[in-house]
Amino acid sequence: MKKHNFSAGPCILPQSVLKQASEAITNFNGLDLSLIEISHRSKDFVAVMDKAQSLVLELLDLENKGYSAIFLQGGASTQFLMLCYNLLENKAAYLNTGTWSSKAIKEAKLFGELVEVGSSKDANFNYIPKGYPIPSDIDYFHCTSNNTIFGTQMQSFPEIKSTLVCDMSSDIFSRVLDFSKFDLIYAGAQKNMGPAGATLVVIKDSILGKVSRVIPSMMDYKIHIDKESMFNTPSVFAVYVSMLTLQWLKDLGGVSAIEKINNQKAELLYTEIDRNPLFEGFVKDKEDRSKMNATFNLVDDSLKDAFDVLWKEAGINGLNGHRSVGGYRASMYNALPLESVQVLVDVMQELENSK
Repeated sequence: MKKHNFSAGPCILPQSVLKQASEAITNFNGLDLSLIEISHRSKDFVAVMDKAQSLVLELLDLENKGYSAIFLQGGASTQFLMLCYNLLENKAAYLNTGTWSSKAIKEAKLFGELVEVGSSKDANFNYIPKGYPIPSDIDYFHCTSNNTIFGTQMQSFPEIKSTLVCDMSSDIFSRVLDFSKFDLIYAGAQKNMGPAGATLVVIKDSILGKVSRVIPSMMDYKIHIDKESMFNTPSVFAVYVSMLTLQWLKDLGGVSAIEKINNQKAELLYTEIDRNPLFEGFVKDKEDRSKMNATFNLVDDSLKDAFDVLWKEAGINGLNGHRSVGGYRASMYNALPLESVQVLVDVMQELENSK
């Protein structure tokens, strides 16, 4: 029986995607060759890369709007410094909402002046700061849209005159936004799009070429755009599976269709967390709750052993919370079916009824 996979990353993937990917490992496109042994410059894989980049812009409604989509390596963590190489000339503003934004801030301080405009560190990042002032003399403003560890998510983004940069690693393609408001979006594939090994970067072309520093070739977005993500050997398998996942999403009806399903999953689980007296949510304000990563705790820790047995017996995987938060974390990425959330809710109710 397939597990109900609530893992925070690498993420659950659609079964149809896994089937296609496994077939490609042994025989890709009828070539009698494996996907992972063909040349990345062969016409068969170039077509994969082209389609993946095209699907990104189509699903984000950024076609013909002056944006480029590129697939790189090094994870979102490399983007913490790569965006600085390309965009940070003097000063940048950062919103600190968790572990990953803290790491991004640490890297940015190596490149120029940094203003931390808001932080929820005072409460172990269990809320999203609001009403923070953003300086007008900055090169860009950086935020993290969803925080996997703490279970918070930005529901709105500031209107700014400068460049808007967002780390969307864990909620990319999960909800409808006006993506044209963002000048640069980056996301590690393994949270909601594909396997580990590929990193998506979506860039408004007009923001590049404005820093005075010499940018190392591997850190230069323009080089990767000009080389169509082929400046160096790409992560072939990760890009291919990401392409399949993007096509699956398009066939499903696109971002608007998956958003409706994601809303149903989040409502089902959070309703139970709020109703069941044995559980409590970690996030302070309900409006800041993530629809991708629901974090919650037992009110009585003495029930932990009993609850752990129940959810494991139900075929649930990856429910333990991050060590910095404790408790439990249910990651409900795009490919997680509503039925899996219902299984978790049933287990929570079973624990309640056993009392």
